[in-house]
Amino acid sequence: MDYICGGNKTRKILLSKPLTVRIIYHNERGILMKYITWGILMGTTITGILTGEDLIFSYKVGQFDVYMLVENNRQSVPSILIGAGQDDVNRYLPSGTYKAETNTFLIKGMGRTIVVDTGFGSTIFDSMKKLRISPADVDVVLLTHLHGDHIGGLAREGKALFPKAKVYLSAREMQYWTASNINQGAVNALKPYAGKTETFNPSGLNTGGTEILPGIHAIAAFGHTPGHTVFLIESGNNDSVDQLLIWGDLMHVQDIQFPLPDVSVTYDTDPVAAAGVRKQILAWAARNDTPVAGMHLSFPALGRVKVDGNGYRFIPLN
Repeated sequence: MDYICGGNKTRKILLSKPLTVRIIYHNERGILMKYITWGILMGTTITGILTGEDLIFSYKVGQFDVYMLVENNRQSVPSILIGAGQDDVNRYLPSGTYKAETNTFLIKGMGRTIVVDTGFGSTIFDSMKKLRISPADVDVVLLTHLHGDHIGGLAREGKALFPKAKVYLSAREMQYWTASNINQGAVNALKPYAGKTETFNPSGLNTGGTEILPGIHAIAAFGHTPGHTVFLIESGNNDSVDQLLIWGDLMHVQDIQFPLPDVSVTYDTDPVAAAGVRKQILAWAARNDTPVAGMHLSFPALGRVKVDGNGYRFIPLN
């Protein structure tokens, strides 16, 4: 039994095996980091960062440090659900509301600083400042898709907020929102990165994805949007490979979509396809015991997927 502290909070963690914990105390003077090592849990180092408002959580994947940054959270009503009856809502959302959280991710390793989605552009920069990372330090921005709550931090008043970064997104996603079904918000967000935008064609989950950067694999997860992409982070060697799947908007209402993965939301461009790819990825994550992370999962937004009857349940890493 060990503890991770931040601000005035202490979170207790029950351990089946030893692990390495980085404890970060945050106060008005900045961040003081301490390392306490108890060993390694399943070949992967888990680290927790808690500020007074639980805005940052980190997880180590081999040579990569992955930081989950909370952009926004609020209570919302389940009117966005497609395919859920009132009995389902009463059972899984007894309060009649759910926690709607928006997250971004920052990855450091392999000589790069990478941001995965930029949220609304609200607290991401405050969180980065707490980590002593400047937007000018970011080399790459990976985009799961081009919805506003994922690209809001790309640009402001026509200027790139990550001035040195290249932006990576799927060719299909870019084509849809900037040519076929033009969304001016997406066009404006990408415009300051003209000449610094790289498109790719993500491949299927069972192929391991398309490696777009060392240790970063793009996997097609079309449905939420036409080019929605999830990213598999890998580090290690043939004897031991650590992985983390950052799955973007695979789900929005976790309390009901884990047990009932056929349920989609009104934000999905193709709700049927979104449900199909969600079930495929959930089955894969459970079968392989691969940690997952999501832009709309609740803090810490990282965990493991377990089969539970005809559906699944989520085991947060903390």
